[in-house]
Amino acid sequence: MRRYPFLALIPVVFVLDRITKSLVVKHLTQSEAIDITPFFSLVHARNFGGVFSLLHDSAYAKYIFTILPVGIAAVLVYVLLKYSFEWMKVLALSLILAGALGNIYDRFVYGSVVDFLDFYCGSHHWPAFNVADISVSVGIGIWVLAEFRAGRKQGMTRGKTSV
Repeated sequence: MRRYPFLALIPVVFVLDRITKSLVVKHLTQSEAIDITPFFSLVHARNFGGVFSLLHDSAYAKYIFTILPVGIAAVLVYVLLKYSFEWMKVLALSLILAGALGNIYDRFVYGSVVDFLDFYCGSHHWPAFNVADISVSVGIGIWVLAEFRAGRKQGMTRGKTSV
């Protein structure tokens, strides 16, 4: 399968992530929020930890969440260029890589990841996130869906018997 059209998504997602984060950094002071709806606001948040601010206060978080994603991105580049997958898996890996690169960029430039999408109900907030996080999450979802499809096809062929 020709993987190159999906690889074109990587710079598109990366640029969209950079533009949105740059606008947030330029127009909002850190921790400033603009309420959009009763359950959503734009906020300038910084994540020094991992997903859902995991290890946010750890002295090692900066190193763990900079080095680990760089290694993962390198493996994803290798896998995408070396192996052939069905189109859904190439799409999934391309989206995961694009998001990883967006957040890696932030870690090198800002020392943290810029998050700005804040959903909440009353005083209960979902951790703020960004375009790169959406790309990674959608990519993982597509990969899981592709695995379910592959398992279902395999189960269907396994159930057939020849007489």
